[in-house]
Amino acid sequence: MGKRVDIVIGRNKTARRAYGMDEIALVPGRRTLDPQLADTGWEIGGVQRDIPIIASAMDGVVDVGMAVRLSQMGALGVLNLEGIQTRYADPNAILDQIAQVDVDGFVTLMQRLYAEPIKPELIRQRIQEIKSQGGIAAVSATPAGAIQFGQAAAEAGADLFFIQATVVSTAHLSPESITPLDLAQFCKDMPIPVILGNCVTYDVTLDLMNAGAAGVLVGIGPGAACTSRGVLGVGVPQATAIADCAAARDDFFKQTGKYIPVIADGGLVTGGDVCKCIACGADAIMMGSPFARAQEAPGRGFHWGMATPSPLLPRGTRINVGTTGTLEQILTGPAKLDDGTHNFLGALKTSMGTLGAKDLKEMQQVEVVIAPSLLTEGKVYQKAQKLGMGK
Repeated sequence: MGKRVDIVIGRNKTARRAYGMDEIALVPGRRTLDPQLADTGWEIGGVQRDIPIIASAMDGVVDVGMAVRLSQMGALGVLNLEGIQTRYADPNAILDQIAQVDVDGFVTLMQRLYAEPIKPELIRQRIQEIKSQGGIAAVSATPAGAIQFGQAAAEAGADLFFIQATVVSTAHLSPESITPLDLAQFCKDMPIPVILGNCVTYDVTLDLMNAGAAGVLVGIGPGAACTSRGVLGVGVPQATAIADCAAARDDFFKQTGKYIPVIADGGLVTGGDVCKCIACGADAIMMGSPFARAQEAPGRGFHWGMATPSPLLPRGTRINVGTTGTLEQILTGPAKLDDGTHNFLGALKTSMGTLGAKDLKEMQQVEVVIAPSLLTEGKVYQKAQKLGMGK
C-alpha cells in the first residue's frame, strides 16, 4: 500500500489527489503478444462471458432485443426493472415520445411517464422473453425496487440481479417509518447472484463483498447523462476509484478465497477507456452511452440517466448521442469510425497484445503513468480538422 500524500486545502481540511481516465496512460513492457492470443474471458456469479463489457441498465440502452443480442455476442446487457419496459406493455410509443420531446418539456414528460406504476407481470414477461430467445437475463433495480421485485425476478428466471443506486452502502440510515434494505440479508435470501453498486472506496467495496455481493460496481457521477457531480458535488474520478476498489477485491480474496469481480461503471466512451479501466484493476466495464448509439438501441439516438425521473430533483439529463452504427460494429467491429468508439473488443485485444498481457489478470498488472497530455500531444491536425481524437 503506497503512503498517502495529502494536499492541504485549508487549515483543517486536507485532500488526496485523485485521477480520471484522461490523466493516465498505459506503458508497454518487454513482451508483446499477437492480439489473437489475448484472452478477454471473465466470470460473474457463475456466468462465463467472452467479452468483459456490460451494457448499462438504462432505458435508452437495453431492452429485450439488446439483452438477447449482447448475450449472443459474448457480452451482457442489463434490463432496468423500474423503467419503461416494465411500466408499459408497449414501450415503443413511450420511447417515441421521449425521443420527440423538446429540451424544455423533457423533465416534465419524464416525471409523468415514470409515474406509471411498475407491473410485476411485465417484469416476468420481459425476463421470460429474454430467456426464451437464449439470452442471459440480467436485471437491475434500486434498493427500494429490490425489496418489491427481487424475489419475483428470481422466480421468473433471472440469472443475475443488480442493485444500483447513486451511492450504496451497508450502513444506510433511514427515517423510523422506512425499513432500509438489508443488503446482506437480501444477498442471502436471493436464489441468484446479486451485484451491488455503486461505490468508489476501498472500505465500502469490502463491506459490500462481506455482505455477499457477487460483483461490485464502481463509479459515482461519471456517466455521460449523469449530473450527480454537478448537482450533489459527489464522486471520485474513475482511475483512482477503480484502483481503490480493486485493492479491496484482492484483499477480500486473500482473506476468503472468494474472487468477486469489480466492474467499472460510468463515463467510459472509447476503447482506450476500456483498456485503462482494466489496467487500473477492473474485471469488466459497464457502458451506457456507447451502446445508446447502436442502431438496435431503444433510445432512438438519445440517452438518459437512471435517476432522471426523481419527482423533486431530476439528476441526469437526456443527451443526443446519435446513431453511429450497428451493435456489432460498436462491440466487435469492423469499426466505421476513427475515434475509438467502435470495436471495443478489437481495441482491448490489440492493447493487450501491445502490452504483452495474455489475459485480464495480466492486463491488471501493466504499468500506468500519469499523463495529462496523453490525448493532446501531437494531435494538432486532428484537433484542427476534428478528426479521430480531435472530435
